[in-house]
Amino acid sequence: MNSNRKTAIIVGVLFIIATVAYSLGVILLDPILGGSDYLTSASENENQVIIGAFLVLIDSVAVAGIGIVIYPVLKKYNEALALGYAGARIVEGVLFIVNVITILTLLTLSQEFVKAGALDASCYQTFGTILLAAGDWTFLLGFGLAFTLSALILNFVLYQSKLVPRWLSVWGFVGAILLWVYYLLQPFSINRVEILFLPIAVQEMVFAVWLIVKGFNQYSIVSGSAKTDINEIK
Repeated sequence: MNSNRKTAIIVGVLFIIATVAYSLGVILLDPILGGSDYLTSASENENQVIIGAFLVLIDSVAVAGIGIVIYPVLKKYNEALALGYAGARIVEGVLFIVNVITILTLLTLSQEFVKAGALDASCYQTFGTILLAAGDWTFLLGFGLAFTLSALILNFVLYQSKLVPRWLSVWGFVGAILLWVYYLLQPFSINRVEILFLPIAVQEMVFAVWLIVKGFNQYSIVSGSAKTDINEIK
């Protein structure tokens, strides 16, 4: 098995790990942090919050790993965009780590809130609101900006290089645009547009399975390597 085939498999597995870990993390955390009594609920469900935060941490490491592992392949076709993709995914991972820190800090705050009882309840609520807002902003920057940008870059390079079938890269590019539209609509409180998440979510899983089963287009790999060698000679 050559290095490009191994890279394809690793990237595919990392995509699946990132998606599964993040999805499970959201399932565990949303019912707790989304309620009006989130401070009490977080304290009562400490293990669930910790597991959810750990899953988000796994996601952050996986997304950063995707950018790093696939960089040597993408740079053969467009080094600047390859670097931009790796950078965007690393930034996304760092922002999700910050999100994990806010979640764990909120858990600590919830435990102190329960110990204090009715004393200074408003103070704890204020700090809790600030932490939730910080978490929302890191999510928005990490997923709404860094992830969307990285998806646009990746699928543009994939389309140009033909490393995977073009229908798959077009699907991903359109899905990224729809996701961006979703976040642009958020300030206007437009509801029932969550379906805009679906195209890019499904595409990533199809892309991951394709990489694991089929790998990158070997003809494109050879062509990209030849171009790289010519550029180095120049």
